Formats: sequence, structure tokens, C-alpha cells
Amino acid sequence: MQFPVYIAVGSMRLHPHFVFETLAYVIGFLVYLRRRSRSGDVLPDSTRWSIVAAAIAGAAVGGKVLYWFEDPAATWQHARDPVFLLQGKTIVGGLVGGTIGVEATKFALGVRQATGDLFALPLAIGAAIGRIGCFLTGLSDATYGVPTNLPWGVDFGDGVPRHPTQLYEALFLVALAIALAAFARRPRESGDAFKLFMVAYFAFRLLVDFLKPETRFGGLSALQWISVGVLIYYARFVRRRAEALFARPAGNLNSHERV
Repeated sequence: MQFPVYIAVGSMRLHPHFVFETLAYVIGFLVYLRRRSRSGDVLPDSTRWSIVAAAIAGAAVGGKVLYWFEDPAATWQHARDPVFLLQGKTIVGGLVGGTIGVEATKFALGVRQATGDLFALPLAIGAAIGRIGCFLTGLSDATYGVPTNLPWGVDFGDGVPRHPTQLYEALFLVALAIALAAFARRPRESGDAFKLFMVAYFAFRLLVDFLKPETRFGGLSALQWISVGVLIYYARFVRRRAEALFARPAGNLNSHERV
């Protein structure tokens, strides 16, 4: 396999990042619309679309800013290069920026209830699709792992077998999407599905990024430090779910109490 793996569409050869990122947005949005139509919404249309717009804007800013902080030395070196400053983004920054944008907009609009559950499954599915594009892009995407002797190591074009961390993440996100779909059918507090997505994804990123050749500060990369911060932010949710799980009587594990 030669990277990047271009996608043939008729007479055109499209870059895999463009193809799969576009698919991620389209399919994720369609899943969002389907879930909203089937399960309803706690918000009126005007408020919901204001929150969606805030999520998109926050994700765009957060994904770009955190990308710059992944390698501060490179960012400083190319600080006057508009091409460098405009290229690249990170899903970690996108999720954090999108969440901040949503919470700020909710505060401004006086919305106090949790509103993120409709985003959880679309985000997991969209991110899984996007990571396939990252894998097929190869070295230039800079999401590959460190060298490995494991039999599934992938040579992205430099002669060095590496951990295909993009595929690890895609597989994890598929499993997470399945878990979220099952979780959505259970009694729960509003907002718990989104919180579960955030906790699971950032815990995974904290671990899998040890397999990436990142610039580290105090033993962790910038994205890992952000992951730690997100996990601390959602610590009350983790504690509440754990207490509810372990507090169930042994003979009542199949009960449907609201937690």
C-alpha cells in the first residue's frame, strides 16, 4: 500500500482526508437528525440550532488552537507562515472547544438543562470515519504511532513499521458507538450519554497517545494534559455512575431504576 491512498471517483483522484472527513460530517449530521427526530428534543428549534452553531464554531477554534500547542517549537518557528497556521486541527481541541462554545451559549440563553446527549453517537461515528481518512493519508497526517515489531505494524512510507494508532482509535470509537446506542436505551439522567462519550474518549486518548511520537511536557503531551483536565472535569459523573453501579443489590442487577 502506498500512502496517501487516493480515492478514485470517476476520473478524479480525491485525497483520503477530504473524502473521509466529508463523510464523517455528512453521516454524523444525518445520525444526529435521525436521533433527534426519533427521541425528540428538550429544546425548541431556534435554541437547538444556536447551540449547534456554537458547537461548530467552538470546535473549529479549539481544534486549531490546540493543534498549535501540540508542538509549540514548530508553531513558533512558523508563526509568520499563514499556510502553516491554517493547516491542521485536532479532534481533542475540537471536542473541548465545542463543549466550551455550547456551555457559553447555553449560559447566555438561560438554558440550564443538559443538551449534549443527541451529539454523543454522531460524534463517535463521525470520528471513527474520520480516523480512516487519517490512516489512509499516511505520514503527512502525523497521527501515526511509534515504531513497533508487532505483526500488524504499518509502513507508512518511510520504511519503519509503526503502530496504526488511527485504526486503534477507529475501532475503539466503533465499540464506543455500540455502547452508546445501548446506553441510550437505559434509564439515565439527561446529559449522561454525552458525558460517557467524553470520559471514554479522553481516557482512551490519554492512553493511546503514549504510542505516538509526541512532544511531551512532564511526561505527557499537550493532548494528554488536556485529556487529564477533561477527566477531572467529569470526575463527579464517573463517581456517580460508579456508586450507582456498585450500590445495586446483588439480586437486583436487572432493575431499571433511574440513576
